[in-house]
Amino acid sequence: MEFQIVQLSSLEKIRANDSLKRDEIHKKAVLAGERLSYQICMKAERRMDAAVEVESDLPEAVRLYLVRDAYIDVPAKEKDMEGEDYITLEPGFMPDILVPLEEQGNRVAVSPRTSTLWVKVDVPKDTPAGDYRVKVKIMLIEDLHAPEPLAPEEADLQVCQTMDIKVVPAALPAQRLIYTRWFYADCIAVQHGVEIYSEKHWELIDKYIAAAADVGINMILVPIHTPPLDTAVGTTRPCVQLVDIEKKGDSYEFSFEKFRRFIDVCKKNGIQYFEMAHMFSQWGAKCAPNIMVTENGKKDYLFGWHVAADSPEYVSFLRQYIAAVSKELVAEGISERTYFHISDEPSLESLETYRTASEIMRPLIGDSKTFDALSNYDFCENGLIECPVTSVEHIHEFLEHNVENQWAYYCCGPEKVFPNSFLAMPSHRIRILGFLLYKYNIKGFLHWGLNSYYSCVSKYPVNPYFTTSGDRAFPSGDPFILYPARDGVYSSIRGEVTYEAIQDMDICFALERYIGKKAVTEIIDRAAGFDMRFDHYPKNKEFLENLRAEMVERIKEFA
Repeated sequence: MEFQIVQLSSLEKIRANDSLKRDEIHKKAVLAGERLSYQICMKAERRMDAAVEVESDLPEAVRLYLVRDAYIDVPAKEKDMEGEDYITLEPGFMPDILVPLEEQGNRVAVSPRTSTLWVKVDVPKDTPAGDYRVKVKIMLIEDLHAPEPLAPEEADLQVCQTMDIKVVPAALPAQRLIYTRWFYADCIAVQHGVEIYSEKHWELIDKYIAAAADVGINMILVPIHTPPLDTAVGTTRPCVQLVDIEKKGDSYEFSFEKFRRFIDVCKKNGIQYFEMAHMFSQWGAKCAPNIMVTENGKKDYLFGWHVAADSPEYVSFLRQYIAAVSKELVAEGISERTYFHISDEPSLESLETYRTASEIMRPLIGDSKTFDALSNYDFCENGLIECPVTSVEHIHEFLEHNVENQWAYYCCGPEKVFPNSFLAMPSHRIRILGFLLYKYNIKGFLHWGLNSYYSCVSKYPVNPYFTTSGDRAFPSGDPFILYPARDGVYSSIRGEVTYEAIQDMDICFALERYIGKKAVTEIIDRAAGFDMRFDHYPKNKEFLENLRAEMVERIKEFA
């Protein structure tokens, strides 16, 4: 029987009918505390079953996943995309979903179509320098219904793939980048069919936040009120407001029981930073967000689309609300690590409304900061925001002004030239981000979609296994990097590769300790062969892997 098996870089995307003739990898040098990911791809001339076992010097560090395909219904939305560095511009399947192999009984089906295992090795921070090995044993059997466990002598064919890991005498420094993808508690409840803030919902929230943290996300969007994001004018999303509010005359009373539980879940999962839901409507800050308030025993949306952003009633409420939230943040010990949103992507026409909101909020938030996605430098020039979050498409204009707390984002686009994480793109378009963020001293990265499972402007829920585009609203993959599972959540290749980009950034910081930032940046540009920018960088995986390897070798020289 013909059987093919190869061990490949995490930056390959192997589709079902692709050739397995690729450059294999069997050795890697890493820092202590680093995660190494790679793939094992298999094909057989006929359908067989394979049992999988791991032997390793680092047994607790190894996790295996079965790679499943996601469906690309919208590869890109722009026209004239030929030559724009996409794997495909046609609808079809692309590997992305990572299913823990233990859910499959540590078995994988092998056939003439490619089957792929994703191997994750989280090298412990206290691992002594030295050589280690991970061996993955694949035991194929003809009987698809053979009982478990499978003894090695029962296998019709047994093959092994090994990865030799050299741990250098240096540890990966703690992640400096603040990284958030917006968390939607309502999407979890809708997808899993559970009541909002029921015990089952809390259990799922815990799992989703844990999955986010596992791919480097260290900031979570906190729904103190339902975030006014991607919501059609005049409509509401399911209410996930954490703060209970009661109006008594001109005063408001606030209850924070659910808020405290949410923060506890975040802290348990290692979340270090928190962003409060936006205080004004999206794309112009014209209205108040939908905020549920109890008055005279009746609970309803006292604020929302029907209330102007600068109405005296809302301004009075806002002063009391933000003061109460800020006091709670101090009690939780997180005020210095909290960021407040005013309005998402405000236009220049809304600058004065934004100014009013900023002037109300900033005296009330103490040690916290304000930040928002915006692409017009006038907001910074007018001193209205502490941390501008700028699209990679416009960021070089901001960088010319040496903004102290510059963040970056991409969302829905850009589709051409710039880094992004759409399903149809090769993985190097994601991973280049780490070296760019380091070079340009970017403090944080934001994306709008951790787990958005709605159509455009949240008119109706979608099945993310049928449409990865929000029902043709966005390029496929843009709305989420986590997939809902039967009783939990699955990560993705795109999430893991973004985590690798963050580790690239951390490796730059590790080398910077020895040679300084200027020298590290020179290494990056020398490897690229030009002054690397967000709109000009090498478009291949070899550049990334060779540059990372060079930096690890340099660190080893000094360590």
